[in-house]
Amino acid sequence: MTDFRDMGERAQRARTFAGKLGPEEKNKALLQVASALTGRAEEILKENEKDLAAGRANGMHEGLLDRLQLNGKRIEAMAEGIRQVAALEDPVGEILDTFTRPNGLLIRKVRVPLGVIGIIYESRPNVTADAFSLCFKAGNATILKGGSDAIRSNLAITAIIREALASAGLSPDCVQIIEDTDRAVTTQFMKQKAYVDVLIPRGSASLIRSVVENAQIPVIETGTGNCHIYVDREADIDEALPIIVNAKTQRIGVCNACESLVVHEEIAKAFYPRFREAMEQAHVEIRADKKALPYLPGAKEATEEDYRTEYLDYILSVKTVQSLDEAIAHINRCNTKHSDAILTRDKKSADRFLREVDAACVYVNASTRFTDGFEFGFGAEIGISTQMLHARGPMGLKELTSYKYQIEGTGQIRR
Repeated sequence: MTDFRDMGERAQRARTFAGKLGPEEKNKALLQVASALTGRAEEILKENEKDLAAGRANGMHEGLLDRLQLNGKRIEAMAEGIRQVAALEDPVGEILDTFTRPNGLLIRKVRVPLGVIGIIYESRPNVTADAFSLCFKAGNATILKGGSDAIRSNLAITAIIREALASAGLSPDCVQIIEDTDRAVTTQFMKQKAYVDVLIPRGSASLIRSVVENAQIPVIETGTGNCHIYVDREADIDEALPIIVNAKTQRIGVCNACESLVVHEEIAKAFYPRFREAMEQAHVEIRADKKALPYLPGAKEATEEDYRTEYLDYILSVKTVQSLDEAIAHINRCNTKHSDAILTRDKKSADRFLREVDAACVYVNASTRFTDGFEFGFGAEIGISTQMLHARGPMGLKELTSYKYQIEGTGQIRR
């Protein structure tokens, strides 16, 4: 059974330690971690293959296997993400605002670490390295709770990180991992308010819902990705099709993949046949509304549930609309507030879409696959926040800090 008291007390000591480190110390350690991960890639891949074999034996879906799988390129990408984090400006101590009151009090608003951050996640081993690097650079300690599907991979990555920290003369408890995969342990972890300052879940809708509903610790909700692309009547079809193919198929098992297409009826006749051909070549199943079906032989009729589903598969729902108003209303009703895009040459329509679609990231004439900390220049990311409070969109370094007020006086008393 996991000893949360011991783990929590070590994390609290580590958060104090990490909060005192300067940028040079943190960056040097991060670069050592990145080198250790690539230098010991074979160890990680050996453990990852055990996870993959177990997943295949248990009938794991192709999209989830894709999330779970590591290779040399993906390990190098993890290391590069850590290097990028090391290269970023340290947010801790940044002065956000400063002002002097009429009574002479000097007040500064300064960035500080959040403290101990708990990360609960599923079948993506890269999250282990991403979470550590961002939390550490922002002066936090981290407790990780990965899923059983990736436990061997996660343990291997965490062990290498801890050894690299120790070799740099730093506390290895800046990152800890819960080894027990029992779901009851996860529930118990959600109640460690005495030791953990914030929880960040990253994974399926059911995991996120479970954390939000059961945690006794403040939660930053990272949402599922039912991402939409709207093909406006003024869209450039030649430009639109590669964007749609990329957003849907470049990686199917990720939260920023397109799951639903919305099409203006005035472009349907010209667009749908070419769209169908592109989807056939990409082996994507189409589930369409009755207006679209005559143009899409072989497609299945979509249900209302299809428009709200994150497939993580070679499946795409299609909705035909009469206007931009209807498109925006449909997207806001069915999306998960993650990432949505409009393809159009009409600037007024693009501007309205940007203003009125309720999502963390809203695009014009680009693939939703760019919703990613790496692509935004944040280095790694802790997740994509779909809530309004504290943080929204890709969560990088600054989103893993809070702030405090520092007040300097010259003997003032309140009267």
